[in-house]
Amino acid sequence: MEFLVEGVLALTWQQVVMYGIGILLIWLAIKKEYEPSLLLPMGFGAILVNLPNTGVLNQVLPGVGEVRGVIEWLFEVGIEASEAMPILLFIGIGAMIDFGPLLSKPVMFLFGAAAQFGIFVAILVACVLGFDLKDAASIGIIGAADGPTSILVSQVLKSNYIGAIAVAAYSYMALVPIVQPFAIRLVTTKKERCIHMDYEPGQVNKAMKIAFPIVVTLIVGLVAPSSVALVGFLMFGNLLRECGVLGTMSETAQNNLANLITLLLGITIAFSMQADRFVNVNTLLIMVIGLVAFVFDTIGGVLFAKILNLFLKKKINPMVGAAGISAFPMSARVVQKMAQKEEPGNIILMHAAGANVSGQIASVVAGGLVISLVTQFL
Repeated sequence: MEFLVEGVLALTWQQVVMYGIGILLIWLAIKKEYEPSLLLPMGFGAILVNLPNTGVLNQVLPGVGEVRGVIEWLFEVGIEASEAMPILLFIGIGAMIDFGPLLSKPVMFLFGAAAQFGIFVAILVACVLGFDLKDAASIGIIGAADGPTSILVSQVLKSNYIGAIAVAAYSYMALVPIVQPFAIRLVTTKKERCIHMDYEPGQVNKAMKIAFPIVVTLIVGLVAPSSVALVGFLMFGNLLRECGVLGTMSETAQNNLANLITLLLGITIAFSMQADRFVNVNTLLIMVIGLVAFVFDTIGGVLFAKILNLFLKKKINPMVGAAGISAFPMSARVVQKMAQKEEPGNIILMHAAGANVSGQIASVVAGGLVISLVTQFL
């Protein structure tokens, strides 16, 4: 009873708020099935790290002395010291992706680049709101629509808001079916959303699929060296998938490795969700800026498609540009669902999928470029 009373008295209102946030994340994961593999561990971790006198974090416990906290240890080893967890996760992500739709329509590379527009809008907004450059750049990467990239960039740049950035990135990834239709309708007409596109796939043979990850790694390594850790592991995972001789390893990367790293990453990032760091006005601002990033990602891709249409005889459905974000395959499905709703029988899924997988590459390249540019100014 004495320990219970001491524990309750040690609680702060900020910790109680974090319990509510943790329960909300768990509810979204289970009830709404929004990114459950990450929101559930993050939600439970948010509760764990805000329980007083537990030893989950490095603490001095009465009668025990200093205790090495397991979550803090995982954070220091897997994220802070080596950034290993988010980078290793890219092997699994790469093994899951089929770049065939992109290789059959290489023009879709352009949409992946255009849909990173929100990153730079968000960085500008964050700077205007008073965040310093390293924090503003880390917040802006929420617009990459790629959780591991957001975590890695914010850690490399030593941002003070890693937890809030991770929560915002994964929350808005989960809310793509809500955010993107709203943003698309802001800048398109019904006529544009009803544009039909013929799909004439180019020839994509096995040799091309094997060469693609190797060539991309070489090009990115020469053009944007800071992106190699991200792109290289993504492409390595894809090479495991496409080589045809490492089926067991490919399956391991897609399932066991990806699931294990995702599980540990989710609960470990909760180290940055301690109440005294998380419950403040800046966290709310980061959530708002993250929403701005996702909206402008979508708008950037759509407007780029509309600009191209000024010069093309065969028009592109501008919604395909919105699929250039990294949230794969969710964004492509959202775009196809909208097309089907506007006009039954309008199939643009393969075009959207090509843009969507290009967004995977563009987002990690953008992350590397932001790291490179910011470190030059610091």
